[in-house]
Amino acid sequence: MNVVETEISVKTKGELDIIDITDSVEKAVSKTGIKNGIVNVFVPGSTGAVTTTEYEPGLLKDLPNALERIAPRNAYYEHEKMWHDGNGHSHVRASIIGPSITIPVRNGRLRLGTWQQLVFVELDVRPRDRRIVLTCIGE
Repeated sequence: MNVVETEISVKTKGELDIIDITDSVEKAVSKTGIKNGIVNVFVPGSTGAVTTTEYEPGLLKDLPNALERIAPRNAYYEHEKMWHDGNGHSHVRASIIGPSITIPVRNGRLRLGTWQQLVFVELDVRPRDRRIVLTCIGE
């Protein structure tokens, strides 16, 4: 059993930028030499998240709309008392979606469904340069 860690980087446009990282993750996994196992995709930080979705225009609108209903931007957040940085909702949204996901790997390929893509969701209120840590475990 081998464990290999690597990273990919993404540059975001700011809040609710949803970026398809499927190909980047698959290429990075391929370079590790892991053919069969799992990859854990993890975002360091508390205002970014990763998940899967069908990366199509309707869902790219639906996810932000759902997040606005669940954790509205204009609601009061205790986070603002300490930091006054306008991103209390960003932290809550990131906590709901989550900072990591684990995906099976077979024959060096991500085992995603036909209409399933791996996405990074920027939830901070400003553009960011993000790094995403990939931990591959397998043979």
